[in-house]
Amino acid sequence: MDTMRERFVDLTTRLLDEDPRLAVVLADITAAAFAPAQLRHPDRVVNVGIREQLLIGATGGLALTGMRPIAHTFASFLIERPFEQVKLDLVHQGVGAVLVSAAGSYDWPAGGRTHMSPGDVALLDTLPDWTVHVPGHPDEAEQLLRHAYADGDRNVYVRLSEHRNAAAVPVEPGRFTTVRSGSRGAVLAVGPMLDAVLAATEGLDVAVLYATTVRPFDAAGLRAALGDQADVVLVEPYLAGTSANEAHAALADRPHRVLGLGVPREEHRHYGSIAEHLAAYGLDAPALRERIGTFLR
Repeated sequence: MDTMRERFVDLTTRLLDEDPRLAVVLADITAAAFAPAQLRHPDRVVNVGIREQLLIGATGGLALTGMRPIAHTFASFLIERPFEQVKLDLVHQGVGAVLVSAAGSYDWPAGGRTHMSPGDVALLDTLPDWTVHVPGHPDEAEQLLRHAYADGDRNVYVRLSEHRNAAAVPVEPGRFTTVRSGSRGAVLAVGPMLDAVLAATEGLDVAVLYATTVRPFDAAGLRAALGDQADVVLVEPYLAGTSANEAHAALADRPHRVLGLGVPREEHRHYGSIAEHLAAYGLDAPALRERIGTFLR
């Protein structure tokens, strides 16, 4: 069973063989997996070492020449550490790239706080015109990566994770998918949170929406899923409430309530497994059922 990151390497390696406009910029992470592609395309697979500001600077430079670059490393090193370069070398320069991360909020707990990035999507929200994909399965990751690569010259962030759902869902980039219908509000599960949300809401009269594209936010999809009761629960695998403002804006013309569930701002200093982090954050199925049920009552 392959991972999202393995699927990314396989797809990108094939695309490098097909498209001379594509380039990949690495900062040591996953470099060994791209070694065969680098031998074939030494001018288009570049490893800058552990210099993440240069990673984004080189990516911006390649985009300025008309190439479609993909930059890749862990989320904390791709978004947080070189954020000034993301802001200036991509957005301010008016060029586009695909940023593909791994090890998001709690994928490698043994790596400690330096390898955790629950605030990455919220940080990108301070910049204009980003598309953000959060797949929950390797099949979805491949589909969204293809879409990101072909998305003109836009800036696209694809957030890959070891945390995953058991099965892929047929998704349309940019649209929420209705997985279950209901009349007492809606629960929006983002990426790898879907399995836990489905288990937590079993037997509850709520709609379950699945989001693999969170920016732009599918306001129309959210509105269409709601009946008379406009109660919305957001279950995100990163900072709690990251999409709360988007949900409020989507429902600004009607009375509504929004509950944002996700990784808390408080730092957990005991680094266990992914499952232990989910339980500590109240994001496993039993905790979600209690929190969602209490809110809807």
